[in-house]
Amino acid sequence: MQDLNDKKLDRRSFLNKTAGVVGTAVATSALSYERILGANDRIALGHIGVGNRGTQLHLMTSRLKGKYNVETVAVCDLWTRNRDRAAANTERYYGRAPRALQYFEELLALKDVDAVLIATPEHSHSPLLKAAVEAGKHAYCEKPMGNVLEEVKAARDAVKERNLVVQVGTQHRSEPYQLAAREVLRSGGLGDVSKYELVWNYNGPRWRGRPEVKQIREQDTDWKKWLLTKPYRPFDPQLYFEFRLYREFSSGIPDQWMSHGIDLVHFFMNEQPPRSIMAHGGVFAWRDGRQNPDTFQALVEYPSLLASFSTSFGNDSDSFSRIMGKKATLINIGGEGSPRWKVVEEEGNHEDNPNIQRAERWVTLPGDDKPGPINIGDEDLSHMSNWFECLRSGNTHTNATVDNGFLHSVGCIMAAQSYWQGKRLYYDARTEQIKDSAPAT
Repeated sequence: MQDLNDKKLDRRSFLNKTAGVVGTAVATSALSYERILGANDRIALGHIGVGNRGTQLHLMTSRLKGKYNVETVAVCDLWTRNRDRAAANTERYYGRAPRALQYFEELLALKDVDAVLIATPEHSHSPLLKAAVEAGKHAYCEKPMGNVLEEVKAARDAVKERNLVVQVGTQHRSEPYQLAAREVLRSGGLGDVSKYELVWNYNGPRWRGRPEVKQIREQDTDWKKWLLTKPYRPFDPQLYFEFRLYREFSSGIPDQWMSHGIDLVHFFMNEQPPRSIMAHGGVFAWRDGRQNPDTFQALVEYPSLLASFSTSFGNDSDSFSRIMGKKATLINIGGEGSPRWKVVEEEGNHEDNPNIQRAERWVTLPGDDKPGPINIGDEDLSHMSNWFECLRSGNTHTNATVDNGFLHSVGCIMAAQSYWQGKRLYYDARTEQIKDSAPAT
């Protein structure tokens, strides 16, 4: 099994390797690169990967079909069951059946597909995003944007070379309460911020026990294609569905949870890459054969502040985010993406007065003085709406661009490498490389 830090594939070799995987079916289409969608044109969608998250995205797009004139015309999944379910759902949502395809190359070769949604396992996000834009398709790509640095770079560069609208699935950037909380920061209400803490907990064997493990048969999918750029290994239904527990395919907590958290750090604190990361953890709660940790903590150094990220799968203690400034603290109650933020003034010291009472107020929306809900589901439509609006206007600066996706991917990749190597790692923003020692300034 190849370590994350061993994946130092030079760019030319990677591009050649990916080209071999994609094949000639998705060759560059100059016509679709510059395709501008008119105000009344139907946006034809293709879904690549229609498992759990892909099914959610499918439903979300259908809920916006009238407002934005969109329609799913093709669905793609390697597994027969997922593909058949997505085809049936499409017919129910839109009144007619889509083309149901097994291979993403087939879908990307369809000239009448304007945009694709990618919701496949994490190790395939970057290669498929790169393939999609090289085929001239606009794209919505689930997070993390990638977990191999050279693959993420290649996908980002492919997007930036083309006039295409790409949204990365860090959806909290589009949600109203997160935007309102960011305005508190941008207004200077917290003063100088020196520390940003994220704690997200869950009590249970997360990502283990998927029922599909007992349902799939090797003949009903294409195992080699599922592996994509990874070395061959015998068919493993647990890996197929519980991939977040296996280090070569996912880092688990960093890829799935920290990606949201670190992206919000970047969103709130002006999109700076990390300087260094030190991570630690282990399998302490669920010794069920998983390789990735169930208990994890990372310290992330930025030029002007320190961020910390912590997760336990062995305890459901309160989750929160806390942004600490000299004037006030901005506190999120409920963990990942919770809309419930409050501002607590920073006056006096508990050492001087143990009973000090500090003024606080909820972050609210215009015309509504109530606090936000304690959590928000992954089915909120604001992020998808932003992508559709950008498709209509031709605006390539979506709420979550590939530059944003690249930054959160760097943070998660560094955290995973630091955990497995057991040492602090540094990021050289000039060369876009992860290093063992601080780069020269």
